[in-house]
Order: sequence, then C-alpha cells, then structure tokens
Amino acid sequence: MSTRTNALDDRIFGVDIQSGDVRGDSPSYAVVTYDGETIDRAVVSRRKLLRRIDDEEPGVIATDNAFELAEDKGALVHFLRRLPSETKLVQVTGDERPEPLSRVAGRHGVPYGKDPMEEAEAAARLAGRNVGYEVSAFTNTTEVKVSRGRSTGSGGWSEDRFTRRIHGSVKKAAREVESALDEAALEYEKDITEKYGGYSQARFEVEATPAEIPVSARRSGDTRIEIEREQRDGIEYRPLVTRRDHVIVGIDPGTTTAVALTDLDGSVLDVWSSRTADTAEVIEWIVEHGRPVVVAADVEPMPETVEKIRRSFDAAGWIPERDLSVDRKLHRTREEAYDNDHERDAMAAALFAYDGHEDQFDRISAKVPPQFERGEVIARVVADEESVETVLDALGDDDGTEEPADAHDPRELTPEEKEIKRLKARIERLEDHVEDLKSTVAEKNERVTELESELSDARREERRDARERREVTRLERENERLKRELSEAEAANDDLEGKLERLKELWKLDHSNFADVAEKKRDLVPVKPIAQFTTDAIEQADEAYGIASGDVVYLRDASGAGRRTAELLAEYEPKVVLRDGRLSEQADEILFEAEIPVGPAGDVTIQEVDELAVARESEVEAVIDDWHDRAEERRRDQKSAQIDQLISEHRARDELR
Repeated sequence: MSTRTNALDDRIFGVDIQSGDVRGDSPSYAVVTYDGETIDRAVVSRRKLLRRIDDEEPGVIATDNAFELAEDKGALVHFLRRLPSETKLVQVTGDERPEPLSRVAGRHGVPYGKDPMEEAEAAARLAGRNVGYEVSAFTNTTEVKVSRGRSTGSGGWSEDRFTRRIHGSVKKAAREVESALDEAALEYEKDITEKYGGYSQARFEVEATPAEIPVSARRSGDTRIEIEREQRDGIEYRPLVTRRDHVIVGIDPGTTTAVALTDLDGSVLDVWSSRTADTAEVIEWIVEHGRPVVVAADVEPMPETVEKIRRSFDAAGWIPERDLSVDRKLHRTREEAYDNDHERDAMAAALFAYDGHEDQFDRISAKVPPQFERGEVIARVVADEESVETVLDALGDDDGTEEPADAHDPRELTPEEKEIKRLKARIERLEDHVEDLKSTVAEKNERVTELESELSDARREERRDARERREVTRLERENERLKRELSEAEAANDDLEGKLERLKELWKLDHSNFADVAEKKRDLVPVKPIAQFTTDAIEQADEAYGIASGDVVYLRDASGAGRRTAELLAEYEPKVVLRDGRLSEQADEILFEAEIPVGPAGDVTIQEVDELAVARESEVEAVIDDWHDRAEERRRDQKSAQIDQLISEHRARDELR
C-alpha cells in the first residue's frame, strides 16, 4: 500500500494563542488555514474557533502546545471528544516533553517568527510534512448503545401493550445496527438486556472509530442510538510518522521524482512521488522514513541525481547490468500497489536491488549473534565493504567490551605479530563455527524431513477440518436466518393479535356499552386523548394519531398549562376541549379568546380502547352549547365591567375638576 508523506489530503488549521489565557474568560487565537498551496489567516475568539472546527471539519488542528486549547487534562479530553471524527489534534513540537517551536521549524526548513500568526503558520506547515505527534485520549474501540427513546409509562390499562411496542422497537433497531456492523465486516461484542416484548437496551463494543462505523447517533420515537469512543486512562502522544530502520531505496528521477523503500527482507514499506520536490526534499523524506543501506536505480549508468542522493547517505549503489525493461518491472511489482509508472519504476529498482543482495544479506544474518542489530551489521558490511567479523569486533568495542590483556606476555607485540595473532584467533573461531554449522545442517535436514511428513499430515487434516468448518458455518448461517424469520413472524403475530384485540373491543363498544347504539350509531364521534396539558404531550398525541381542525380533544389532566401551551392547542382549532381538572387562568383566557369551547369531561360518556376513544356526539354538542351560553354571559359580564370602569374613571376626572 502506498503511504503518503504529508497530511495535505485535507486542510490544516494552525492555531496559536493571540491574546489572553486559556484559563481566562476570553482568549483569542491566531488561526492559519493551510491546504498545501494557499494560506488564510484570521484572529478569532475561542467560541468562533470551535464553530469553525465544527463547520469546516479540518483534517488536522496543529499547535505547538495542546494545552493552549485546554486549561488541564480534563478540559483537553473534553476538547478532543467534541472534535469531528476525522479531525486530529497534532502537537508539532513533540510529545509530553515538547521542544521549542523555533528549533523544530529550523530543523525542517520551515519559516518561523515569534508573532502568534507566524507561529500558527509554522505549526500548520510542519503538520503538513507529518511532523509532530497526534494527541489522543480515546482508543479505537467505540460503544454503540441502542436504548428506549421514551419512558414506558407509569401505569394505565394500556401500559403493557405500550411497553411491548417500545421494547419491540429497540429490538428491531438493535438488529439493524448488528446487520450494518456485519456488512461492514467490523469486529464487535454485544450485550443484550431482554425485557417484555423485546430489548430494553443493546450495547455493541466495536473495534473501530466512529467514522468507520456505518451507524449514526439518533433519537427517533421509541428508540435512541448513542455512539461514544472508549476513553484512555490518560493522554497519549503518537508520532504521525513512524521512523523505520535500515532500508533499500529505489529512485526514479525526472520531472516526477518517485522514491520507494523496502526492508532488508524485501517487503515494500513505502512509496512516494512528487512533481515539485527537489533533491533536498527527497533526501528529507528518506531521512524521515529510514536509513538507506543500498540506493538503486532502474537504468545503467546511475543517474547523477540518484548518485548524489547515494553519496549523501554514504550508502552502497546498485544498478542493473542493462536497463530494466517494462515487462520485467511489471512482473516484479505485480503484487504491489502504486499510483503511477514513476512509483512502479522506483519500486522495481528497490526490489531488484534486494534480489541482487538477498544471498549476501542471508550470509551476514547467519553470522550475527542475537545481541547485535542485524541491520547495522548489514549496513556496515555492504556500504563500507568490511567483513562481518571486523564489524562485530568494532561494535563490540563500541559497547565497551574489550578482550583482556595477556598477563604472561613479557613484551609488546609488533604490529605484524598482532595481525598474525588476530588472524589465527579468527581462523579458530571460523573453524569452530564451520563445525557447528555442519552439525546444525545435519540436524536441520533431519528436522526438515520430519516437518515435511508432519506438514503433509497437517494439510490433510486442515482440508478435512476446513470442509467441516464450512459446513458448520453454512448450517449456523441457515439456523440464524431461520431464527430471524421466526422472530419476525412472532413479532408480526403479536402485532396482529394486538389489532384483533382492538377490533374486538371496538365491536363490543358498538354493540353493548350504549343501550341505543344499534339505532343511533351515527351519534358516536371520535375523541383524541392527550395525557397532560403540556407542549410535549400535545406533540406526542399529534405524532401518534394526528390532531386536526374540528377534532374533539380530551385532556386527561388540564392543570398546569401556560400561555404557550394553550396557544399551541389553539393553533390546531379543535371543535371542543373536554377536560379533567381545572385550567389555569392564562390557558382559560387564551382558549376563550380563540373561541374554542371547553367543558368538563364528566359531562360526556367517553369510551377508550388503547389510544382510541369515542363519545356521544349529542353529549359533546350539549357541552358546546353550554359553553356558548356561558361564553355569552361572560362577554356580557366583561362588557358590564368595562362600562363600570369607564363610569368610575369619568367620575374621578369630574371630581378632580
């Protein structure tokens, strides 16, 4: 896979405090927006900075100190939690022990000034080069919680059916979430709390970030879905680019320069190309990603640019005996990913260079004891053309080890004698090593024969087990499918049973509860119950079965409503409002002014079935007529009071004269 060397797939916000203090009331920030080409500068308040982050969702927020955005660790965790899922906070000066920004900028050739706006720009440019550490307070584990979106109620003869409906909705939503996670091939663990009719809640612990999860947080009717990342014990600083060890470098120079890296085992680590990069930028990119052992080209002789880069690292060079053909390069890179022909050519140069050195690397690796770094030994042998023994001796000296002096030597040896002694000791070591290798080879040959036999048996067993696993998996999937179908059928059956019960109750209502229903069916009128005289209760009733102009509305509890609630009910223009309890003076005045009749529910025979209710139309009309009579008397009283007040005011003015 190709890994890019900069963060400029998206815009970067460079941020530095302009004035004030994050611990104060109103700090302001210098903000530089950088996309690799253009620079936008602005000074904004903290509130506006947070709003811009929410609106624009930058890829990176870069700063020289993360605690310029939060006064302590708790506040920093809160800041990180509210960031968009794709936005990173990057501290460009290091981890827990940051360096001065001026030093980091100078090391990477980025312009720097002490002005806050210049520091913000330097931070943005450094982050664009993948310099710095990502500040993280969360793991890659995310909890998805599906739960009830409303209370199951506090009683009532229809509470059981209402509760069952809510739990059924939670169960359905949980299955939809699980199906989405399965389709996305995400690993997760689930914890289900089963309740009457379904689930009260379902928790999914998913090994992914919120951005990778194909589910969004929402609240809709009976269900609620919440998404929250798992928090770490503390703040973690992760480098944006992990430095790699000794590598083989393939370079394709030209109008577009491409560079590819492999490790000393021939695995492609990275590939990069650029139309604008100069030699210094190429060298900087290589330095950030590893230490070259071999620098290779795909043509003969080695291009001057490639030779210059090789000399800068004092690395060994490699070129083919003749220019590599396109067919050979395509074949060698067939299992690798690249974006263009230049990246392919650089990758082919690195891979062919590895092929040319593979045997040498293996021979060196076999001689390197465990306490020495294999890559360092290979680099010195290949680049400096030293023997393995010389390198090991030198590395041993570097570690502070030295052979004890010969206490019986009466005189100092001449240089020739020292060289002879050293060579004899090396010969003895090599001879012993050869004998050890011969014994090892014999043992390994025997072991290889045994392993080949075991491997053959294991392969047969694995094929048999694979067939059994495939069959078990198929049966498990079929079983799960049948379970889902059964559950869906049971849920559908429950719904049908509920509908049947409601129809039975309505039939009983039509044929038994009223003595004269058979003759006067047309005297029944539907009633829309509202649990409480509140805004939420009105809206819930409207959502459940709709409230329209001319409806008969029944307030189970008419107390407590204010002006806004009464105005909301009046907007629906009901035919009449039947109430249990007393209206507030404000609500009564609003409904009276809107000419909406209001009467006690006790004056009307109301029959309820679940959310359904009916009443006698004649009794409803009687309540309306009674209200009109009372309203007319009320208007007369109001008019009389107004006239009395006018007379009183007139008399008062006459007395003043």
